[in-house]
Amino acid sequence: MEFYEVLNTRRSIRAYKPDPVPEESLQRIAEAVRAAPTACNRQSYKLLLIRDAEKRADVCKAYSGAFLAQAPVIAVMLCSESGAWRRLEGNSATEIDATIAMEHLILAAAAEGLGACWVCAFSRPKLDDLLGIQSPYTSFAISPLGFAAAAPGPFSRKKLSELVEIVG
Repeated sequence: MEFYEVLNTRRSIRAYKPDPVPEESLQRIAEAVRAAPTACNRQSYKLLLIRDAEKRADVCKAYSGAFLAQAPVIAVMLCSESGAWRRLEGNSATEIDATIAMEHLILAAAAEGLGACWVCAFSRPKLDDLLGIQSPYTSFAISPLGFAAAAPGPFSRKKLSELVEIVG
């Protein structure tokens, strides 16, 4: 799929077919995540692509949305405070790095013809415990990955003039 087509057709998918995700697609998505830029190239994140049914069920215990359990793969993005570059004020850039990597995952999934849906409304401590995630990492975001059960509907966006101003 052409880049701008991916940007303009990608939607958050909340219903999935049980069909397995091809290994080649997972590898290309993983490479897209690895290509994400990070502050000082620290790459202060780690991605888990979970296919195991028991582990996926564990992830679902930390999030109440039923659609997550339908997906044949669940992506879990982890971030590391200690591994990240720090701003002049001392704040870690790890969540920025993980956000960029997660967006690469979401767009790569769309390019592969797969659905995804960025999820942050989950219990991080509970998920870390259920998956045995240990320091220096903590869970940051999750997304189902799989083939959409139905075509997504149209969405609306604000006018460009409301969002972008070219200065100078």
